[in-house]
This record gives sequence, C-alpha cells and structure tokens, in this order.
Amino acid sequence: MTGADAQSLSLPPTSPPATGAEDIGWDIEDLVDGEGVAGVRARLVRATVLADELTAEAKGALADAEPATIASWLDRQAEIDEAVHRAAGYAQLRFATDVADPARGALVAEVQERLAELVAGLVWFELEWLALADEQVAALLDHPALQAHRHHLEAARLRRPHVLSETEEKLLATKAPTGRGAWVRLFTELTSAIRVRLDGDEVPLDAGLARLVHPDRPVRRAAAEAITEGLEPGLRTRAFVFNTLLADKRTDDRLRDYPSWITAWNQRNEASDESVRALVDAVVARYDLPQRWYTLKRRVLGVERLADYDRSSSVARTDTHVPWSEACTIVRDAYASFSGELADVVDRFLTEGWIDAPVRDHKQGGAFCAYTVPSHHPYVFLNYTATPRDVLTLAHELGHGLHGYLARPQGIFHQSTPLTLAETASVFGETVTFERLLDQTSDPGDRFALLAQQVEGNIATVFRQVAMNRFEDAVHTHRRDIGELSVDDFADHWTRTQSDLFGDSIEVTDGYRSWWSYIPHFIATPGYVYAYAYGQLLALSVYAHYREQGPSFVPSYLALLRAGGSMWPEDLARIVDCDLTDPGFWSAGLGIVDAQITRAELAAEAAGRI
Repeated sequence: MTGADAQSLSLPPTSPPATGAEDIGWDIEDLVDGEGVAGVRARLVRATVLADELTAEAKGALADAEPATIASWLDRQAEIDEAVHRAAGYAQLRFATDVADPARGALVAEVQERLAELVAGLVWFELEWLALADEQVAALLDHPALQAHRHHLEAARLRRPHVLSETEEKLLATKAPTGRGAWVRLFTELTSAIRVRLDGDEVPLDAGLARLVHPDRPVRRAAAEAITEGLEPGLRTRAFVFNTLLADKRTDDRLRDYPSWITAWNQRNEASDESVRALVDAVVARYDLPQRWYTLKRRVLGVERLADYDRSSSVARTDTHVPWSEACTIVRDAYASFSGELADVVDRFLTEGWIDAPVRDHKQGGAFCAYTVPSHHPYVFLNYTATPRDVLTLAHELGHGLHGYLARPQGIFHQSTPLTLAETASVFGETVTFERLLDQTSDPGDRFALLAQQVEGNIATVFRQVAMNRFEDAVHTHRRDIGELSVDDFADHWTRTQSDLFGDSIEVTDGYRSWWSYIPHFIATPGYVYAYAYGQLLALSVYAHYREQGPSFVPSYLALLRAGGSMWPEDLARIVDCDLTDPGFWSAGLGIVDAQITRAELAAEAAGRI
C-alpha cells in the first residue's frame, strides 16, 4: 500500500488526456482455474472438507504427537489456507475493481462468512499449541521436522497470555463477518461512493485529492473546498462507524487483557510496545524537519503562509504527462540497473495481466499489492493518472510484488513479513527509480522538482503517518476514557495532531477538520499507520547501504526478499546489515531525511527558486 491517505497524489488535468493505461486490467481467473464464482465456492468446500478431516484426526492429540506428525498437520493447514486464500483473493480483487456491484460485494461477504466458520473450527490447534509447556515447545522447535514451520510456531506463542477459551474464540471468530468485517465493508462502500464536484462534473474522491498537487493555488483551494463539501454528506454516518469500531476494539482488548489499544497490532508486527514508542517519539522529536521543508516550500511558492491544501502542491513549473508505456520503461529500466533478475519479474507483471491500472467509476481508490498465495503470483492495483508521482507509485507497488514473488518458496505461513518490514522492498524500488530519474535530469528546475517530490514522499510516509498514529491514539483513548466521540471531537483531535506536525509552517483551515473521515486504515487496520514510518526509515537505511557497497550488496538484498517472514524482524534486517536493536537506528534514518531536505534546498537555490 502506498499511504494511509489512500491517495496517489496524481494530478488529472481539467480534461484529462489518455494515460495509455485504459486497457491495462488484470486477469484474476487463474486464481480459480477459470471457474469464476463456482471456483470460489469449490475451494471453500475443499477447505471445509480438509478442516473437518484434520479436526477428526488431530484434535486433542497435539500434546502427545511426534514432531513429524505435527509437521504433517501444519502442512494440511497450509493446504487449507491455500484453498481459502485463492477464494478470498479472487473475491476481494474482483470487488476492488467495482465496489458498487452488489453481486461482487455479496461474494466477498459469503467468503468472509465461510472463512470465519473455518477459523472457528480450527481454533483448537492454536489453543493446544499455546497450552504446551515452554520446555516441550523448545524441544519441538529444535527438531528438524519442524524447522520449516519454526518461526510461525514461535510467533504464535506471543499470543499465549491473551487467548480465551475455545468456546469464546470460536464465538468471536464466527461472528467476525457480521461484526468488524461488516462495518469495514460499509465504510469502504461509503467512501467509494463519495463524489467531488470539479469543473461542473461529479468525480471520485481520488480525483479531487489528486488536484491538491496542482501548481496553481486557486485550483488547489477550489479542490479542497470541493473535497470538504463532498465529505459532508454521510459524515455523521462515517463517524458512527468509527465510533462502533473503536468500542469494538476496546472490548476485544479488555477481553484479551491487552494493556493498550495498540499492543495487539504491535504483536502482529512482532514488535514490542517499547520499540514502537521509541520510533514514534523519535519521529515526533524531529517534526522540525517537515516544518523546515514547508518553510522552504512557502518561499518557493511565494505565499505568505501555506494552508493545508498547499501541503502537497507541486513545485514543478509545468505539468509532466507520463503515458503508461513510458512509465513501464522507466520502472523496468530502473530495476534492471539494480538486478536483471528483478527486471525479468517486473516484465511479467507488466505483460502477463498481473496489474489493474486505470481509474474507473466505482473502482476502489488508492494502490496496493495483493500477494494471493505462494503457488500463484501477486497482483498490483493502481489508479494511474500519468503523473511522475504515479510512476513512482508503480515502482513502489512492484516492489511489493517482487517481495511477494521471491518469497513464495517460504510457503503460506512465511511468505509475508510483519508490516514493519513490508515496505522495505517497495520503498527501495521506488528510491532506485527516483535516483535513476534524477540522474537522467539535467535541468536545475526539473531536478529541484524531483527532489521536492522525494522529500514530500518521505514526509508523507514518515511524519504524516506518525501524526496519524497520534490521532488514532487520541481517539482510542477518548473512546475508552470518556465515551463516544462527536464529529467535533474527531475534528478537534485531528486538527490538534495535524497542527503539532505542521507547527507554524502551515495553517489548518476549518474545512480540513473533516478530512480524517475518508482514511481507510483507521477503520480496517487500527494501529497500522506507524508501520509506514518504520518501513520507510528501514528502507532508506537499506538503500544507503546499497549506495555504499554497490553491486556487492545485491545478493544480500535478494536474500532478504527471499526470506519473506521466516525470521524475526531483527534477524531479517541483519541480512542487509541493519541493527533494529540499536537505539540510534531511527535517528540515523531521520538523518537521511534531513540530508534530503538539504539537497533540495541547494537545488532550489541552483534553480533560482529562492
């Protein structure tokens, strides 16, 4: 995913020209062997049969089972997951391209309900594993038969203090689709239906957000006003959805005895509360960096004070239109400059129907990569509008795709990394592409525009995401300590945490107070956003190692991608010589951003912009 704003920062002109991506759609039928909806249902039936057989054979026997037997049961679980994830992947990817189609939404709901039943039916396995004594677990994990599953089993033990009884776990899993899952789907449909009036036309929210990079301030201001107006209908409904999910999270955390609203998410990321707090505190302590950038930007744009709608404004003197074919060439060549192996996989994404690129009515906004299953390949989802930012978004999402593709041999339990490392390959690929573009640019003004874009991206991914984390912390705390939030309560917390980020460098306007209400991560994945900052700073450090070491770095980087999530984050980072346990690690990453801003300041002077 590219960012918690759910926007690509791409600029559609008033009458958008063709992008060349209009016919670039993915072919997801292979996920279900061309059987369509019937293939989805067949795989759910297959998963149910396998789950019933496993339960009949193994329930109650884990404590006395031999390691090889346990390994065979885990292999059976992987087979179940394979069938389920093919079905779910097909349903969800199909829905993403048209969220207004009731049949597609109904299929997603059907899959979620069947998945909940499967999870509930197999919850006994994890509970029996967690019930084993530490000494027995240590002996089992050392056995050769379980080495392929070792990290999966180790990570599961983190949840040991927070599990409930089998009856309670089954109940929660069974009701999930009509609980949190239903509210998340409702929010997705509500936000996908938001329309913004621009130039007399009703356009999707993403198209309005994309106008905020326009170099002309009146255009940006008009777009911001239109967005605020478009967010007003349904604002109270979206606030009610948010409130409901805040209360649901509070209940879950109380039942499971989690000490804070974010502890459960930290455990999923295999990170301690203390390490996440250290990251957040380090970033907040350097809010002077975005404020310094916005001060420079104000001088470049020649305005007395920036407003929130100026935050993403382009400093380029002309709008650059990058057709799809040109974007593909740029990104493919950038990856080839680093690794021929990666470039070959990129070619497959670009030519074999693994990408859905165009903007369409009723299509979900933003960009993402879906890994699907290890026996298949990932898919990339875009809303391509032919700007330089979109070129980097393509490079970013292909980085995710390459990570998932190379990690397929790790199997379904270890293909994916914790979210704290999930952005490493995407940011690395984006940075390689950026530096290649910069090397090919000689005009001082164009170089400054590119460098500005790089700084903007890092500020959005590091500082803005941490500011959003601070907003989440505020609203979760409010819901727990005070009660339900009004629309104004949400707005007050949003305004305060955004103002902390901007300082005196940006004015937060009254219209901006409702802009918290379209961001999906707050709803679907509470606590997620700090992982962007974590991943971005890690990826910048990885790229710095590459610049220092040159081609000799490539094998270790590819080894990192191939490892997937088969190790603890600290061990994965050590593959590329990064020490996540070093208290100064985050400060070093922030120092890279500091140096980028200095480079942009010098480029602005060279271009005569200040």
